[in-house]
Amino acid sequence: MSGHRGGVLCKAAYFLMTHCHHHHPTHRAFLPSIAVPVRCAAGSATPPSAVVMSDTAALQQKRALRSRIRKALKEFSPAQRAQEDVEIQNFVLNSSWFKSCKGLCAYISCKSLREVDTSRIISDVLKNSGAEHGLQVMKKLYVPRVEDKNSHMRMLRISTIEDLVANSMNILEPSPVDSDQSEREDVLLASQPVDLLLLPGLAFDRHGRRLGRGGGYYDVFLRKYEELANQQNWKQPLRVALAYTVQIVEDELIPMTETDVPVDALVSSNGVFPISPAALERM
Repeated sequence: MSGHRGGVLCKAAYFLMTHCHHHHPTHRAFLPSIAVPVRCAAGSATPPSAVVMSDTAALQQKRALRSRIRKALKEFSPAQRAQEDVEIQNFVLNSSWFKSCKGLCAYISCKSLREVDTSRIISDVLKNSGAEHGLQVMKKLYVPRVEDKNSHMRMLRISTIEDLVANSMNILEPSPVDSDQSEREDVLLASQPVDLLLLPGLAFDRHGRRLGRGGGYYDVFLRKYEELANQQNWKQPLRVALAYTVQIVEDELIPMTETDVPVDALVSSNGVFPISPAALERM
């Protein structure tokens, strides 16, 4: 975790404790527990062990937590999942921060992985990608394509659902070239920034910590985009995770190492939960 990110967490803790009563009704403040140390020493190279764990200890705890959450997702009833899919997507589609964004990266949900459904969000963006009307603005949409097993994932621009093809694991991804055989635009090579990153994950806690599936694809991509935005002097996009209620860890912290990247906000069936100062300001 960088010193900058540590400062962000400190500001988030202060802001939440002093301003939580001003939230919109769909927002729920995540108040940090007093017992949890929040790293405030900006510029410090090594965070306290209570905040960022050793890789070995974190790996063991992550493995156990992944097993627990996968079991909970497996036992999650199809009816409840379907209901939460509708509610989560409604919160996103009706939000001002989604309607006003001009570019976003979003995952294509996979039923077999039990990810929160994004099909309505994807359809809405593609439907409105060529026109401007009301509060909705034309958006550029980038979706993930896994390139290898070494955490290399690209976000490529698509303009229609037909741009997606099933990979070897039957997960829909963008083809590397379009119908004209031109290479699709990579968000890391684009001339304009994106405003929003809609992220999947296996588990999340009240501090914005995200537990992925172990491949590191999103953490690597998020760090690359963060570096690009800093180099280009762009505003960092909001990192918003979509989560079922059973994926939000209520009573503990998700283990975190130096390579893990937190999210700015969560969206669950209970509402929009801004966590970082950027999310509190823009959501």
